[in-house]
Amino acid sequence: MGKTKTAIISGELEPEVSKGKGKKKGKKQKSSKEKKGVKVPGLKGGERVVAVEAEPIAETEEKGKTTKEIERKVKVRGKKYIEAQTKVNKTKLYPLTEAIKLVKETSYSTFDGTINLHVVVKKAGISANALLPHSTGKEKKIEVAKESTIKKLEKGNVDFDILLATADMMPKLVPFAKILGPKGLMPNPKTGTLIKDIKEANKFSANKINLKTEKKAPLIHTPVGKVSSKEKDLSENIEAVLNGIGKRQIIKAYLAPTMGPSVKVQI
Repeated sequence: MGKTKTAIISGELEPEVSKGKGKKKGKKQKSSKEKKGVKVPGLKGGERVVAVEAEPIAETEEKGKTTKEIERKVKVRGKKYIEAQTKVNKTKLYPLTEAIKLVKETSYSTFDGTINLHVVVKKAGISANALLPHSTGKEKKIEVAKESTIKKLEKGNVDFDILLATADMMPKLVPFAKILGPKGLMPNPKTGTLIKDIKEANKFSANKINLKTEKKAPLIHTPVGKVSSKEKDLSENIEAVLNGIGKRQIIKAYLAPTMGPSVKVQI
């Protein structure tokens, strides 16, 4: 008859059947041994420990990994952010001009930070275009698709912010849709990046932007200027974005600098 001995795994006792001729017979009597209990050296007479199966180590580790992935890290705010946040009333809807002044005041970056507009809309999948009357402060490189562009794309090199193309170049750009599409660079009529001829490229404005929600969330994010931008310029850019999206589609909107708290804007 096979002998049963205990092995400690992660604080639990697991029965092991010793190898030998009685291996098969030992398996049959395993359940009865578990019920009766197993004598462990060091225990007093009459004291026995019931043998239990330990959960596989691999499974335990996997569960631990899943738990770590689910756990959310608590975001710790810095002293400067907390100080700036005290100036903002989170429950208040600020008129646009007041919101712009407050965002400028509470920005604590040592560089000229960007002011971003974050818009919550009614549903995901909304897209729109807007022509900003003023620059957002970032220079955009515009490229008109040609043979040299194709060679760059073949190497995976994308060194432009806007790509314009004529109809005859579109078939050559299709193979690179996976590169251009996610970046919002694939030319199309809706964004005005599909042009009739090269001369039309001179009329294209770099301030024309395409607005779209996140893939799975009804959120739109776009820069509207710099902290150093004039309040009037920021206001006009913001109005252009809100009108481009359509105010009926908007639930709420926030302004926030690169470094600083967000301010809720009255629509």
